Amino acid sequence: MKPILKVENLSICLPAGADRDYAIHQVDYDLMPGEILCVVGESGSGKSMTANAIMGLLPKGIEATQGAIIFDGYDLISLEERRARMMRGNRVSMIFQEPMTALNPLMRIADQIGEVFQIHSQMRAADRRQKTLKLLQDVGLPDPLKMMRAYPHQLSGGQRQRVMIAMALALEPAILIADEPTTALDVTTQAQILELIKELQRKRGTAVLFITHDFGVVAEIADRVVVMEKGVMVEIGDKAQVLNHPKHPYTQKLIAAVPPLTAPERKVRTQLDDEPILSVRDLCKTYVTGGGWFSKPRIVSAADHVSFDLYRGETLGLVGESGSGKSTVSRCIVRLLDSDSGEILLGNSPIQSLKDKELAPFRKRIQMVFQDPYASLNPRKTIGQIIAAGPIAQGVPAAVALAKAVELLELVELPASALKRYPHEFSGGQRQRVGIARALAHDPEVLVADEAISALDVSVQAQILELIDTLKKRLNLAVLFVVHDLRVAAQVCDRVIVMQYGQIVEAGNTTEVFESPSHPYTQNLIASIPGAHWSSRPELDVVGASR
Repeated sequence: MKPILKVENLSICLPAGADRDYAIHQVDYDLMPGEILCVVGESGSGKSMTANAIMGLLPKGIEATQGAIIFDGYDLISLEERRARMMRGNRVSMIFQEPMTALNPLMRIADQIGEVFQIHSQMRAADRRQKTLKLLQDVGLPDPLKMMRAYPHQLSGGQRQRVMIAMALALEPAILIADEPTTALDVTTQAQILELIKELQRKRGTAVLFITHDFGVVAEIADRVVVMEKGVMVEIGDKAQVLNHPKHPYTQKLIAAVPPLTAPERKVRTQLDDEPILSVRDLCKTYVTGGGWFSKPRIVSAADHVSFDLYRGETLGLVGESGSGKSTVSRCIVRLLDSDSGEILLGNSPIQSLKDKELAPFRKRIQMVFQDPYASLNPRKTIGQIIAAGPIAQGVPAAVALAKAVELLELVELPASALKRYPHEFSGGQRQRVGIARALAHDPEVLVADEAISALDVSVQAQILELIDTLKKRLNLAVLFVVHDLRVAAQVCDRVIVMQYGQIVEAGNTTEVFESPSHPYTQNLIASIPGAHWSSRPELDVVGASR
């Protein structure tokens, strides 16, 4: 069988001043008809660059300097742009990572899909409408007629991604490029999208180039795998060989960093403090959404009588999908949001109703590490100023606060020279270490980590998780770990709380919850994890493999 696409010795250069000469260098691989080829690697590995070159989407100033991309006997790199555009539109389609930015917010769904037919075919308006309706039915959208009239902002993330898939499949392409299409989605929606892509690929015989950083997704969907590191293809092979017997050290490192789904054995705590360091009782928080010309306001309960205790020296996981209320609860606890009712006790002190001046002494006892290490650090301040700002605001002399900042940098394994540098000079993982150092500057008793690793690559995630665990043990911290990744929760949490629609639906010891989930929602979450049947550490029994 002949390849449908050949990438031959492809190199794409980067502008002067970049951290390396090439985005990708001498990359070679084939895509066979009807196969799913996963291209995997961390941020900056170059995994998306080939796809962008195929689609003519390379940024200005970046171009292919050698090699070819052969499709239908033509080199897409050297082909005249008009002919290449027609070929791409009809025969090659792409699903982008973030559907909210890929879809036009000012156009109805029917018009956006219909535009594909309008540009690339001679189809009449009535036929375009009928074909659009059929596509929305094929991708499993509820009430397709209503969806056709909707705007992107009126759909959920999973529904928007289904619209993107419908658009990509509109002209029945020979090749479908999927660039991280499930990264921004919840685990159950992710499972549905992966199953949809596999089903459509089987029905239509489409070849799929699937770009991802998630080895669970690779285990779920791939036939063959390409591994990229810093622009170089370091390994290629069938799924079983690459996942279970990786040859290259980089592949081995990536796979070793994937948390297994089986919770490790933990010592049962027999000497918990007499009193929890943090107690939450019947916490409630509601939002009012919607309202306008076409809809009535809707009251959403983000936290509905939530209650739990947190003890020193333990990590309590707060897990659930987007909209479950887990981040709302964490932000109410650190008083970034005001709760509607309920009680929050820090030690024996109620803090839920305290105003700014009364709250100030308690703020240093409970600190937060935020999700986005890029947005949570002031780009105009040096690292030393960022870490020392909190203690200085609490009355600590500047010299003392800066001296402690040096100690904290050492604690989070960053050099003292980082003190005078700015956030943009650091990687995402290093910035998150700064975020942790800033939180520890107050000597807190409780550390709230709100999706603190979700924006990081898998190997960097492993380092940050290890750091948080080490600090917890060394400083006897109580850690509230807000996370949607159940693999991570299984590895780092002593106990877990599962939330759905603002309510706690299940809580208990991590091992018990993962091995014997009692609530249907928890069971569905675990069963939906991509690659649940595969483990990066096969000597462990894999949760969910028998489900």
